[in-house]
Amino acid sequence: MLLDSEPPPFASFSELERDALACRKCALAPGRTQVVFGVGDPSADLLFVGEGPGEQEDIQGIPFVGRAGQLLTRLIEGIGLARDDVYIANVVKCRPPGNRDPLPAEIEACSPYLEAQLRFIDPAVVVTLGNFATKLLLDTKEGITKLRGREFPFRGHATLIPTFHPSAVLRNGGPALAQARADFVLVKRVLARRRASA
Repeated sequence: MLLDSEPPPFASFSELERDALACRKCALAPGRTQVVFGVGDPSADLLFVGEGPGEQEDIQGIPFVGRAGQLLTRLIEGIGLARDDVYIANVVKCRPPGNRDPLPAEIEACSPYLEAQLRFIDPAVVVTLGNFATKLLLDTKEGITKLRGREFPFRGHATLIPTFHPSAVLRNGGPALAQARADFVLVKRVLARRRASA
C-alpha cells in the first residue's frame, strides 16, 4: 500500500517528472521506449490511476492513447469534462513486457512517483481503473466487480471510486460499458458535491 505519512521528496511537480523520466530503478527500464509519467492538469480535482503503459503508450509517452484510451476519453467527455481538465497516471510508469501485471518489486520501485503525484495534485476524487490500481490504492483483495461504482474515503479528505479498466470494457461489451457509464455518472455527482463543499 502507498504510504501517506511524509511530504514528497521532490521540490516541485516538474522535478518529480524529471526524476521519473530518468528512472532506472527496476527491471522494466531496459525494455521501455520511454517513461510514461502522466498527462493532464497537475492541479486537477479528478485523478485517474491505471495499471501501466501498453504498447502505444510506451511509443508515445502518454497514458491511455490506444483504443482503451479513446474509450476513457469518451467516458470523460460524457460527464462534461475534457482530458485536459483531469490528470491521468498509472501505478507503474514503464511498460511491463507483454502487458503483464507489474511485479511487486516494480510497484515498490515506482511507488514514490505515484505517491508524489497524489500529493502534489491533491485531487478531490480519485478514480481507479481496473483491479490492479483499485487493490493497490484501497489495500484490499476484493475484486473490481464487487467494488466498482462505490465511494470510498481516501487519505482522509478525498473520495476514491473504482471502475472497470477501459480495456476490460472493450473486451466485455455492452453491459460493462453501461456499468462504466453509470460509474462515471457517480464520479460527476461526487465531484460536484466535493466542489460545492470546498
